[in-house]
Amino acid sequence: MSKMSLRLSLAGLVTGLALAAASPALAAEGAPKPPAQSWSFSGPFGKFDRAQLQRGFKVAKEVCANCHAMSLIRFRNLAEPGGPGFTPSQVAALAASYTNIKDGPNDSGEMFERPGRPADAFPAPFANEQAARAANGGAYPPPIDMLAKARTYERGFPKFVFDIFTQYQEQGPDYIVALLTGYRDPPAGVTLLPGQNYNNFMPGHLIAMPKPLSDGQVEYPKGPDGKSPVPETVEQYAKDVAAFMVWMAEPHLEARKRLGFQVMIFLALFAGLLYFTKKKIWARLPDHASAH
Repeated sequence: MSKMSLRLSLAGLVTGLALAAASPALAAEGAPKPPAQSWSFSGPFGKFDRAQLQRGFKVAKEVCANCHAMSLIRFRNLAEPGGPGFTPSQVAALAASYTNIKDGPNDSGEMFERPGRPADAFPAPFANEQAARAANGGAYPPPIDMLAKARTYERGFPKFVFDIFTQYQEQGPDYIVALLTGYRDPPAGVTLLPGQNYNNFMPGHLIAMPKPLSDGQVEYPKGPDGKSPVPETVEQYAKDVAAFMVWMAEPHLEARKRLGFQVMIFLALFAGLLYFTKKKIWARLPDHASAH
């Protein structure tokens, strides 16, 4: 191969690598990526913020649960370790506030309604998917139990490389926060059909769900000074409910991370023991070179 051919080949390789690195950004041009948020549960040692989970549950209960189901968790889960930190008495009172839990059949073979119990699941807002679509103009509000794990986006090069080492796994809640805060007036030239809304971070920008949050919509618990410790704004509501969705999708996240750290320590100690055992055994054998 001549020097000129070699130079052309190297130039082509460099150009190809540059285009490959730039292609995700080019593909995403015009579609903004959700901004990365700061989460207390991120990283190998992350933990949930109990106060944030309780606030997120309040938003989910008062706003999201009007259309979206979250029936994969039970009332009692709210009082379990690693969760929002409610007391058993608070959970019992919360469950009893739902007086339309369907149960049965009774002795007459009929279904009936009763107050909720801690072992019950959160009741769904609609009886079935068809009823949900009929009440929402044909759109189906998806359950939010696993939404934080089901939604994601491409971070692109070079972020995905650093994500491997930082163990970044929060694309789901980042996307949820961006979606809930991304409602905008449609730009010039975009006409919305009835039932459509414009969202800056929704793929295609059109979404059937109306803007669900507004400032001051949910009243947070007040501190000793009579004020909420966090602002009652759309941005705060979105971040709190996204954190609660992460907990619903993975209620044992803290236990998983704790166990993973313990396993890593064990593997490190086990590798050291294997190394010194190997040294001890092979030290007794004659050196192969000196034997000849």
